[in-house]
Amino acid sequence: MKSVLSTTVASADLAGRFPSGSDLESVQGGLQRSAARLEAAEKLASNYDAVAQEAVDAIYSKFPSGSGRDMDAETQKGKCKRDIIHYLRLINYCLIVGGTGPLDEWGIAGGREVYRALGIGTDTYVTGLNYLRNRGCAPRDLSPQALGEYNGYLDYLINSMS
Repeated sequence: MKSVLSTTVASADLAGRFPSGSDLESVQGGLQRSAARLEAAEKLASNYDAVAQEAVDAIYSKFPSGSGRDMDAETQKGKCKRDIIHYLRLINYCLIVGGTGPLDEWGIAGGREVYRALGIGTDTYVTGLNYLRNRGCAPRDLSPQALGEYNGYLDYLINSMS
């Protein structure tokens, strides 16, 4: 799994060198932001269901008929919520490790192809994730630093799906 530390060491190793001063500054920056990331991870972990439900509500307010698949609305919403929770868990893992590895390995790689094969537009998920990014408020929900870390991973996921 990629983290700030493992990425830095792997890059230096690939180049056949020891980590440089700028490499170590990058690691230090990641470690300094760890308290904010852990705050965001803890808050997200305690609210998966409610946060996912807000995203699903936002999706279905914009796309009332969902993806148009041949299934009843409640089943469709349940599967949508399951997928949003999956992405939120991956973001939680990213917050903990301080890198995009969990999203890259378990959420993004092949995700677009899977949705295309199932006839589900990623724009529906982008709508829900955008809602979550825009809904967050500091200091109501998280400290400004923690909200920035959380939003950074949401942006990363949104950009990969767009």
